[in-house]
Amino acid sequence: MRKIASTIREGANEFMATEYKTITVVVIIIAIVLSLFIEKYAGITFVIGALMSSAACIIGMKGATLANVRVANHARLTKDLGKTNKIAAMGGSIGGLAVPAFGLLGLTALYLIIGGVKLNVQSAGIIPILKCNPTIIYLSTYSLGCSLIAMFNRVAGGNFTKGADIGSDISSKVRHNMPEDDARMPSTIADFIGDNVNDIAGNCSDLLESFVSTIVASLLIAFSIHNGDGELFNATCLYPFALAGGGLLSCIIGLAYVLLHKPTNSPSKELDMVTYISAALVTIVGGLSSFLIFKNQTLYSSFKLGWASPWVSSILGIISGVAIGKITEYFTATDKPPVKSLADMALEGEAFVVTKGDAIGSKSCLPPIIIIGISLLISGLICGIYGIAIASLGMLSFVGATVSIDAFGPIADNAGGIAESCHLGEDIREITDQLDSVGNTTAAIGKGFAIGSAAFATVSLIFAYVGSYSQAVEPVLNIASFAVIAGALIGGALIEFFSALLTDNTVKSAYLMADENEKQLSEPGVLEGTVEPRYIDCIRICTKQALHHMLAPSLLALFIPAIGGILFGVEFVGGLLIGATIVAIPRAIFMGNSGGAFDNAKKLVESGAIEGHGKGSAAHKATVVGDTIGDTRKDVVGVALDIFIKTMGTEANTLAPLFMSFHLF
Repeated sequence: MRKIASTIREGANEFMATEYKTITVVVIIIAIVLSLFIEKYAGITFVIGALMSSAACIIGMKGATLANVRVANHARLTKDLGKTNKIAAMGGSIGGLAVPAFGLLGLTALYLIIGGVKLNVQSAGIIPILKCNPTIIYLSTYSLGCSLIAMFNRVAGGNFTKGADIGSDISSKVRHNMPEDDARMPSTIADFIGDNVNDIAGNCSDLLESFVSTIVASLLIAFSIHNGDGELFNATCLYPFALAGGGLLSCIIGLAYVLLHKPTNSPSKELDMVTYISAALVTIVGGLSSFLIFKNQTLYSSFKLGWASPWVSSILGIISGVAIGKITEYFTATDKPPVKSLADMALEGEAFVVTKGDAIGSKSCLPPIIIIGISLLISGLICGIYGIAIASLGMLSFVGATVSIDAFGPIADNAGGIAESCHLGEDIREITDQLDSVGNTTAAIGKGFAIGSAAFATVSLIFAYVGSYSQAVEPVLNIASFAVIAGALIGGALIEFFSALLTDNTVKSAYLMADENEKQLSEPGVLEGTVEPRYIDCIRICTKQALHHMLAPSLLALFIPAIGGILFGVEFVGGLLIGATIVAIPRAIFMGNSGGAFDNAKKLVESGAIEGHGKGSAAHKATVVGDTIGDTRKDVVGVALDIFIKTMGTEANTLAPLFMSFHLF
């Protein structure tokens, strides 16, 4: 157990170190460009954002790679589900709390250093080609630094983990009828590593970026709608920090519930309590903060409910976050009708499994999008566009709890894999399998939450972007403009191209991994278990492929808005953001939920739920095919789409002064 856990840690650290050699070069180049042409200190704030995001994801990953073997060992020593669940929750809380902590640390320090958002200040880059408000640029570039790290981590981490996972599934389950985490399989350790570099490091940087971008969008919108009232403007800038800070404290208390009370044998209920306690406490903090900050202000006419308007908007976001999690759970959990019906289809073969899984994914798109739409409508009606930004932040205010619960999944999965690879007893495997099953659902819920929060965040960024150049109090984008429509069409098509690029790259990596598995398994003694596979060869292949395929998709999100804005101006980019968002959100939900349903249908068949059709049966292999298709959907494409649109929105806000001052057509 120590040996495998040590190999996982070393492999994950090696991957991150190698990845960050490339990331560092890209960050330095972009920082120099920003300082030269946008604002002279913008490169520094961009680097600070990248550092904060990197710190959160690396600490989260290190916590998870230390926790996985402890979970397996605790199950071995105590044979108690509740006590083992507590260890997994503790491991997940490290990355979970690091996300809002580092996001707030950098942003609050930056905000205090620059003295808040100043209204009438102008600055330029080292090469003064345009004038801009420096404080707005500092906030935008800080968020952009977080976005870039999230994009690289998600794209590279997704390629790494699914290249290993799919290659391993093809070799073990389809070709050799071996257990999922059999130590004889050469890519087993690479698969374990992938869970950490994607589902932990990637998810931490993803949600940190959403968290930061919603706070920044709130500040930018406050700037765009100011009416000359300095006190009210300061109040609208202060409230996002109060809500986010209160959310972090609420998450600490919510997590303390699981870590300090007497453990029970119902892991899913305990994890649900973390969410409910955190959401309830942040609701109270949000109301108190709204009263203290806005009670003596002469408010905007858009504040229909007076001082309570921002608070109610935040409640709408909080409710949306919890509701989207429950909807995702319904469509992906093993004990719910959609997954049960999908498992039943396995008796009819692969085609029925894939078709039914697609239908489940498509059906799952409407309910969360209706919730998002209603929340945006009501928050806009009672608090204007500022309310929309606050609703977005409300959903992310308890992100510490959400990421902690999501990180529980890969830790439990790794623990189960270690238990199987090290041939622990069936009673131990039963405990880790129960945690793994809960973890699959929490991971699916986490993906749904990430996508939903991205929808809120991107809408806020679009309003902030349009407000940066619109003279109206309520920003207006002319949807009938040919530039806007052209941008929207291209933005939608760009999402499809990005999805295809990620899928194609993952297939290439999985193909190479399956070949490497077969090559090593054909060598004397490996398949028999008398000779240890060369795990390091598979780890190096995954690392090389992930980094090779990382740059092109990631830089696409940076180049397209910049080129489009320089060529066709601000309205074209506005259309680009709208088109990309409208296509990306339902596609990401479809990818995440269909993939989660495929995964848990396989788990349901493996558990013996369909009598006479357990592991190794034709029905099981049909669900393995579905799971293989779903792997790329939920862990590569779906989770990257939300970062893609947020990155474009953040960059658009950063470069808006350039698009206004200079465009060719």
